Amino acid sequence: MNQSKINQSIKSLLLCITGFLMASGIASAQVDKNSELFKTLKAKDSILFKIGFNKCEVEKSAALMYDDLEFYHDKGGVTNSKDEFVKNMKNGLCRENNPEKVYRFLVEESLDVFPMFKNGKLYGALQNGKHFFSTDQSMTYKKSDNYALFSHLWIIENNEWKLKRVISYNHTAKEAGK
Repeated sequence: MNQSKINQSIKSLLLCITGFLMASGIASAQVDKNSELFKTLKAKDSILFKIGFNKCEVEKSAALMYDDLEFYHDKGGVTNSKDEFVKNMKNGLCRENNPEKVYRFLVEESLDVFPMFKNGKLYGALQNGKHFFSTDQSMTYKKSDNYALFSHLWIIENNEWKLKRVISYNHTAKEAGK
């Protein structure tokens, strides 16, 4: 299967899952951006990216992940475990003296969180958003042309939120604002 078909399949799968969850009532409407759940998962996003990705403190972000983490990336393929993810980060983006170091920035207003319940009890949440990337640590997204969308499936385990699945897709290089 070629890359274009794989990308389309991932997008279709994500849309189907989201649509099913919303239509079936399994997932309820997006939570308020001032809610405790939204703030908690936004803070987890900061640990994943501001610390783990941007500062390359990979172990801190890895602590938030399930061992069987699955990471689907429309340009980089599938990563099948937390260990594989950490190894890829340390040998790639976070390798020593990386001249191509890239920083990730969240488009703040794009972040949405959808709680997931079983028998009325919160067990997880889907976090969606848009982010951009730059080799400039102080970059603002209004100047960037390197955007992508993401969906994170967070599950509560022993009263802690842990990242179970990641879909990172629609990586583009467009002029800002278009």
